[in-house]
Amino acid sequence: MEPSDEELCARVAANDRAAFEMLLDRHQERAWRVAAAILGNDAEARDVSQEAFMRLLQFAHRFDRRARFTTWFHRILVNLCIDHQRRSRWWRKFVPLAGPGADPDDEDAVDPPTEEDGPEEQTMRGEQHRRVRAALARLTPKQRAAVVMQVQEGLSSREIAAVLGCTESTARVHVHRGLIELRKLMAREA
Repeated sequence: MEPSDEELCARVAANDRAAFEMLLDRHQERAWRVAAAILGNDAEARDVSQEAFMRLLQFAHRFDRRARFTTWFHRILVNLCIDHQRRSRWWRKFVPLAGPGADPDDEDAVDPPTEEDGPEEQTMRGEQHRRVRAALARLTPKQRAAVVMQVQEGLSSREIAAVLGCTESTARVHVHRGLIELRKLMAREA
């Protein structure tokens, strides 16, 4: 039976590099997806997600095993994303999201085709994804983080609140207002 994330984090606190590698393997892709969705830039997302794992190494001893590891780690990651946006102010620029190592201009990386879709459907779906990403980039950092965590990652309001360091009702407000703003922005572009 594989150890839980919480057990691995305790082992990381005791300088167990193998435990760190296991956590890295389990969470690297998801961390990158969250950072890319919040930051809207492949290179910045890689840098920030790597920094989050470095913070994990540095602060694993502060993890409270009564909490869920993923909530604690997402809080580190999202806070780093928000700090990065505040420092750089580049977060308002739209950069297409793509998978790690993919060319951001490559439509297949942004919207992978399926065998059932014809060229028209692929074009329409790709355009819709570009519009969503452009609208998402215009939200406030906390709204964007809350929307990404709920819609893309499936986190509950309680988990989002723990990550953002706010109450559950405030987390719901961030999600609600973010989704309303997304709808408005999408309607303007339609």
